[in-house]
Amino acid sequence: MEDVERPLAPRGARAADRMRDYLDAEDIRPELVLCSSALRTRETLARILPGLGPELTVRIEPSVYSFDADALLQRLQQLPADVGSVMLVGHNPAMQELAAVIAAEGDRLDELRRGFPTAALAELDLRVGSWRELAPGTGRLTRFIVPRELGSA
Repeated sequence: MEDVERPLAPRGARAADRMRDYLDAEDIRPELVLCSSALRTRETLARILPGLGPELTVRIEPSVYSFDADALLQRLQQLPADVGSVMLVGHNPAMQELAAVIAAEGDRLDELRRGFPTAALAELDLRVGSWRELAPGTGRLTRFIVPRELGSA
């Protein structure tokens, strides 16, 4: 089976369910979700989507099926200036590296750099005027949550 066709493992499904409940409880409402075209990320998105509220745009993009943080950074830099908040549903090591390189500081940054498990959430506050200006060190990690911290679903 090709990697892009690999389904979400049962453990990943349980993690996504816990994260869905957390997203809903914390009222996390991105304007835009960019999701990899891989099966397992689409399955993750389907599980967390009910927790994100009704007012969002979802795009399934082959460009997010990447293991390269620079490619994801370039994709984010292409976003229109009027897009306020974005959630990426992607793959490691790119997701972990992207968050670690953008975040210049944050209470749990060392933890994030040690590991970014399936369905983890890294929230960054960006100190840029437009997506074009997004670069290494232009953000602050404000939240890093891993599903095991959320108990069982």
